[in-house]
Amino acid sequence: MEIKIGVQQTAREIVLESDQTPQDIEAAVRAAIADGGILSLEDDKGRRVIVPGDRIAYVEVSPATSRRVGFGT
Repeated sequence: MEIKIGVQQTAREIVLESDQTPQDIEAAVRAAIADGGILSLEDDKGRRVIVPGDRIAYVEVSPATSRRVGFGT
């Protein structure tokens, strides 16, 4: 899954690829926002992203897109 996280008062969004299900991601986001805690997600390369729950502007979850190779259209 491709995950985009918008952070308040930050010009750039955080983008990561994760093997987690959309339901797991939604549960983690809801918990972080509800209790003012932190959102902690791990990408498919083992890196961890930590965002304060009260600074989350939006979270977009979409299926991973396959990358094309070559010059064909």
